Amino acid sequence: MYELQDQSTRGFIPRSRCAAALRRKALEALLVSAGIVALAEMGDKTQLLALVLAARYRRPLPIILGIFFATLANHALAAWLGAWITNLTGREAMRWILGISFLAMATWSLVPDKLDGEEEAKSARLGAFGATLVAFFLVEMGDKTQVATVALAARYASIAAVVAGTTLGMLLANVPAVLLGERLLRRVPLKAVRLSAAAIFAVLGVLALVDPKFG
Repeated sequence: MYELQDQSTRGFIPRSRCAAALRRKALEALLVSAGIVALAEMGDKTQLLALVLAARYRRPLPIILGIFFATLANHALAAWLGAWITNLTGREAMRWILGISFLAMATWSLVPDKLDGEEEAKSARLGAFGATLVAFFLVEMGDKTQVATVALAARYASIAAVVAGTTLGMLLANVPAVLLGERLLRRVPLKAVRLSAAAIFAVLGVLALVDPKFG
């Protein structure tokens, strides 16, 4: 009887440790995703779009809700793609893909964005919420924060945590832009922010390439 209890106890401890490790990994995925996207979003074309929409409609709440739902849908698709790529490739190949992707993101982060008004013009007749929802979803397609979401989902293999983190990061960068307008961009040193984002992406890229346990 004591032996059975001892075996049961020995079996229970690893499960609890595994659950704790998974929670830590999910929290890490959420915080890293939020931080990277918030930094990468500063001065990005989607933040410029938030400024344009805020100036046009002067209705912060529908614009913020549009940003939230557009980001959630867009980044959920991106995270699913990242998870699919992870399952499709082997661990070693995925490590090299992630390393090169993060280094490319580091370079991309240094390039200032310009807003193309085509998407914003297409959605102009939809009202504050509809215009924001459509314009943000379209502008995010192929944007660096969407590409970062794909890479982060592949890195952490936790779609929910990554999407929650990247969505939070988008809100952290864009809600102040909606509420404060151009005053925010005048007060934030965008060059320093872009350098910080590039440095984080570069560190992740180097770690992926040199650490076999990365991913």
